[in-house]
Amino acid sequence: MRDGVLAQLSQDLARREEQGILRELRVKGQGVDFYSNDYLGLASNNACHEMLTAALQHNPQWLRGATGSRLVSGNSAFVLSVEDFIAKQHETERALLFPSGYMANLALFSCLPKRNDTILLDEFVHRSVIDGCRLSFAKKMRFLHNDLDHLESRLAKTPGKCWIAVESLYSMEGDFAPLHDLVLLAERYGASLIVDEAHAMGVFGYGLVYTQALQERVCATVVTYGKAMGAHGAAVLGNNTVIDYLVNFAAPFIYTTGQPDWFAATIRNSYEFLKMNPRLREDLQSRITCFTSAGLPTFSGASSPVQSVPFPGVARLMAVREMLESQSLFTFAVRPPTVQSGSERLRISLHAFNTDAEIRQLTTILKELHDTE
Repeated sequence: MRDGVLAQLSQDLARREEQGILRELRVKGQGVDFYSNDYLGLASNNACHEMLTAALQHNPQWLRGATGSRLVSGNSAFVLSVEDFIAKQHETERALLFPSGYMANLALFSCLPKRNDTILLDEFVHRSVIDGCRLSFAKKMRFLHNDLDHLESRLAKTPGKCWIAVESLYSMEGDFAPLHDLVLLAERYGASLIVDEAHAMGVFGYGLVYTQALQERVCATVVTYGKAMGAHGAAVLGNNTVIDYLVNFAAPFIYTTGQPDWFAATIRNSYEFLKMNPRLREDLQSRITCFTSAGLPTFSGASSPVQSVPFPGVARLMAVREMLESQSLFTFAVRPPTVQSGSERLRISLHAFNTDAEIRQLTTILKELHDTE
């Protein structure tokens, strides 16, 4: 039996290798970073690290382990104070910390929608949302990406309670959800909107829900800290009822060891540092403008730090990536099954620390490659 199972696993891996889509762990390369999610450079910012180090030196007790789930022994007054701080920053009633955005979405979508409910997912929504929905007894349906007419047709034909799942800034396309129109549509049909802000958080202030003052009109928002905030983890933002419900019914929260105090301290430090350095966002937008002014074909929004340049065909895409790496320019090749076959693309992440010269070198090469098609 064991040999048969291993043979099947080996066949699956071999099939992926033949298709050119086998995933492998790679050490981060030495060169120009056009692929990490460190949009504002906080993950490698020495001044940000020095602030955190000083805080930890004054509070060495923060380095202790959590020792258990937050409902047993793993909660602390400090973690609660940081959650209160986050809620105040986002002008919402409550915040609940999670070890990752993936876990936050598992918690939300596995417990809020009920058996007779329907979850309507944007077809390009993050895999963590999809996996959370798989743990729910609710019915799941997709709607065409950012297509309000298709979403409305789903809402009009669907009886019972509906939930709508979107990202504010889509991680593989780099385009934006029409949040205000989505809120209006949800309100018209009595649906509940949940927004994943992983790639907007920090880049656009405290996220697009916050900057558009929609906090009280969405059911819940997920903000993550491992991207522009340079830390790790996530928070679900919502009213008292939503957060209390997660604490009581969300298995990914209830049965997970709590995060230690240093985890919360790192997150608070990123907020404080970002407030002290608003210029970082301006620098990032300047770099994005430098890239978009080159006029490359892209799926992405003009102000997005994620710029996806289409290169259909796995072999061609990988050749482009490897050629760029030979010039010490590191990008990310997005292949199936992450995206559909035929929609392969080079995902370029822009950062406040990239230079205009580096960006021009990248765009010059990419333009030459597209011009030779």
